[in-house]
Amino acid sequence: MTIKTEKVTFQGEAGNIDCAIDWPDTPIQGWALVLHPHPLHDGTRDNKIVTTIARTCAQNGLVAVRPNFRGVGASEGSFDKAQGETRDMLLLVQQIERQYPDISNRKWVLAGFSFGTSVAAQLYSELKEAQKTLPGTMMLIGPAVWRFQYRDIELPEDLLVVHGEKDEVVPLQEVFDWIRPYQVPVTVMPEATHFFHGYLILLKKLIQNKLDPILK
Repeated sequence: MTIKTEKVTFQGEAGNIDCAIDWPDTPIQGWALVLHPHPLHDGTRDNKIVTTIARTCAQNGLVAVRPNFRGVGASEGSFDKAQGETRDMLLLVQQIERQYPDISNRKWVLAGFSFGTSVAAQLYSELKEAQKTLPGTMMLIGPAVWRFQYRDIELPEDLLVVHGEKDEVVPLQEVFDWIRPYQVPVTVMPEATHFFHGYLILLKKLIQNKLDPILK
């Protein structure tokens, strides 16, 4: 299938949010917000795990929205340890709802990789607290939520958590220690490191398996 990528600018608290939107060439089923890794460690919306998630979503009829966080690309502002980034994403979701009503009134998916998982989890909690429309599922890949946590977090029942057994950035035990009180299962990919080198095809399969039930 063909995926058309459009560059769009949204407005955040610190100014412009530089965003790429991947449009599927199949009937639109909804949309996905995919959040990238740490901005101060070369994290961008073009990260290969972010694009793997986005491409899989687009291949399933979801319009995939990939913003750059503050200070990355043409996004304005500077790194704010997930707090400003989460507020920016709240504003972005509102703008998606206003500017793309035919998309936003359908199912949506929230996903993040590494630092992006912290923003995703806290964005979900902010949306739930404000009684806004919640994503049908959330995907946290290589999670590092607790490292940038500034508020209490709620996790949805429909949640995919994937972590590499040999993650050299976020040790697997840290993930277990964080998620244990939530009683949420973790899918551990044997031998995989933080960036899932050599395991993107398997990661794509896990994402596809999570999308299948909600897009029926």
